[in-house]
Amino acid sequence: MRGTRIHAGRPGPHMPVNKLDRWERSGTLRRILLLALIAFPTLVAADVMYSILPHRGEPVLSVVMTALFAVLFAWISVGFWSSLTGFLLLAFGRDPRRLAGPLPDAPAGKILPDSFRTAVLFPVYNEDPWAVARGVRTVRRALRKLGEASKFDVFVLSDSTSPDSWAAEEEAFLAALKEDGAPSPGEGPSGQGAAGADAGAGEATGSAEAAGAAEGGGAGGGRLFYRHRQFNLKRKSGNIADFLRRWGADYRYMVVFDADSLMSAEALCRLVLAMEANQGIGIVQTPPKAIFSRTPLARVQQFANHLYGPIFAAGLHFWQLGCAQFWGHNAILRTAPFMEHCMLPRLAGSSALGGEILSHDFVESALMRRAGYGVWLAYDLEGSWEQTPPTLVDELVRDRRWCQGNLQHMRLIFTRGFFPTHRALFINGILSYGSALLWFFFLLASTVEAVSAIVVPPTYFPSGPSLFPDWPRYFPAWALALLSSTGVLLFLPKLFALAYVAARGRTRAFGGMARLAISIFLEVAVSTFLAPVRMLFHSFFVVTTLFGFKVAWNPQNRGDGKGIPWGAAFRSCWPGSLLGIVWGLSMYMLSPGFFVWLSPVAAGLALSIPLTVFTSRLSLGDLTRRLGLFATPAETEPDPEIAELERALSEPPPRSPSRLGPGEGFARAVADPELLAFHARVFARRRMPGPGTAERLRAAASKAEDGGPDALAPAEKRLLLNYPAKMAELHARVWRLEGARARLWGLD
Repeated sequence: MRGTRIHAGRPGPHMPVNKLDRWERSGTLRRILLLALIAFPTLVAADVMYSILPHRGEPVLSVVMTALFAVLFAWISVGFWSSLTGFLLLAFGRDPRRLAGPLPDAPAGKILPDSFRTAVLFPVYNEDPWAVARGVRTVRRALRKLGEASKFDVFVLSDSTSPDSWAAEEEAFLAALKEDGAPSPGEGPSGQGAAGADAGAGEATGSAEAAGAAEGGGAGGGRLFYRHRQFNLKRKSGNIADFLRRWGADYRYMVVFDADSLMSAEALCRLVLAMEANQGIGIVQTPPKAIFSRTPLARVQQFANHLYGPIFAAGLHFWQLGCAQFWGHNAILRTAPFMEHCMLPRLAGSSALGGEILSHDFVESALMRRAGYGVWLAYDLEGSWEQTPPTLVDELVRDRRWCQGNLQHMRLIFTRGFFPTHRALFINGILSYGSALLWFFFLLASTVEAVSAIVVPPTYFPSGPSLFPDWPRYFPAWALALLSSTGVLLFLPKLFALAYVAARGRTRAFGGMARLAISIFLEVAVSTFLAPVRMLFHSFFVVTTLFGFKVAWNPQNRGDGKGIPWGAAFRSCWPGSLLGIVWGLSMYMLSPGFFVWLSPVAAGLALSIPLTVFTSRLSLGDLTRRLGLFATPAETEPDPEIAELERALSEPPPRSPSRLGPGEGFARAVADPELLAFHARVFARRRMPGPGTAERLRAAASKAEDGGPDALAPAEKRLLLNYPAKMAELHARVWRLEGARARLWGLD
């Protein structure tokens, strides 16, 4: 297949592509060793697998099963060897290539150079604005306590399409400015006004008027900016690209967050110092730890992330070195080379594998590496956190989008100039979802083999007349050894993590040794039963993507909510549940021996509906926390930033002077004079509406005046928000209303 050509510009000045230095040679040798460690056991296991299968007639089915088994065995081997090397590196090794060293012994405010600023970016898309605002406030307060706030400018980059979310974001930003003592918006970092930049804005926003920007300063230094983008081209990558076109030249580094990300001030400063000390590095990725999980599923994921994550991240660092991956958030990037070399193409075609690249971060890290800059994983850096999806349904919604993005990488594997490591990482990302389909095919082939052993009589003389029959051969000892070796690859890393935590004397942070052991057992049980459910859904995602079905870009649910109702779980999971019941009962009647082997898969599918419901219940998750199960250091020994943000998130959102509910952002933007004035300054348009637009504005304003904010469709609300002058007219008309019509706007 011919690779997609991506222009990467000139090689970076600090690390020429064609000249390997010491770490690059070491990385190449390590990856050759990893390939051997995976390939040799896989070949042995595949040979054993083929030999123990009962061949009947043409061995096509046996060949297919062996091939599928070999791919899956190699796939799980990657995780095993990464965990083993990570355990050895953390427990016994001294890594000379650790990037993020301790902070220097310097007075407050003198840790980082004064010659440049770092931009901290919070891209948001229809998020809870008050939760985002409190996360931003926590980060800025931590920087102020360390005395380094003046070195960081924080940007809230909104791609929100919901008019209520948009208006509520502005209200939350206005509250943040008041808190800082700087309530009025100003100019951007380069003197760009409230309407944003003209040059280069076309691709990202559609027009120079499409984005607003507001700035706030405050005591303690460090500026805070808000920008709303009207046209959401290229999704998150386009959001970042729009920032870079407008303000990227003003910053040497940028730290990219997700809306629910959190980092300590010390971690931010250590990242900047690591970049300053290593000018050949383009990206440093941190391994974020999960926090604030309450549902049983989220707590299981959070527990696994804290317990198994450190050794796995250390192993990834050992094998990848400077050819690591960028995960899209909780990472620092060198701005100039990122702008020069990491422009993303639009893939040809209109199918699901064409268009804008969804999993853009993997491609950007490959482009940065191709340009000659290293991409590193700061596996030992503490103080980086994120939140996880609360329910299985939310997790699968996210995975549907990631699956399409990773499968798009099939078209980029052979791109000219990419390093072999990143080609392998593309394949690894594809297999993170493709392996589910391979596992499903392997189970189907195994079922066919088991059924054929019952219904197809054995052939004792396959080659014609013979003095001796060819008896079927079975090797139960070999089969047991093969099954045991697979189990070792899957479960031994968990024991590595337990041993590492125990050796460091950190079991108390996980609830104590007894609760830690019980939590591991329960985590294995939950993962075992949910694995077939994920397998079926991921297989469906892969097949539908390959057949051209595109995924919608929906906002991610980051709150715990009320759990998944039984009806919603039934609608999502009934096909898998029916398949598990029919599959399991059929095998129980036809081949009881095979049923025992298949029972975990059949049981997981059959119980998928109650599993989805019960793993989403807050009451059960809170019960596990009271019992000390699935405890993590972030809960038992929270960092100051975690404790402060947790307190802040427990506070109710402030009410505006118009006394409207917290979910009615558009209504408050109309009725609240201060918020309306702020919106007008942030989103000032430079052109008058055309005749058609003016008529639609008049109709929307009249409908709002007569029927209240709920009478307007979201598109009509967005139209009014885009024209602050018309919003001001509507504001005056609303405040003249009386009686029931006034109460529709929360006015008496």
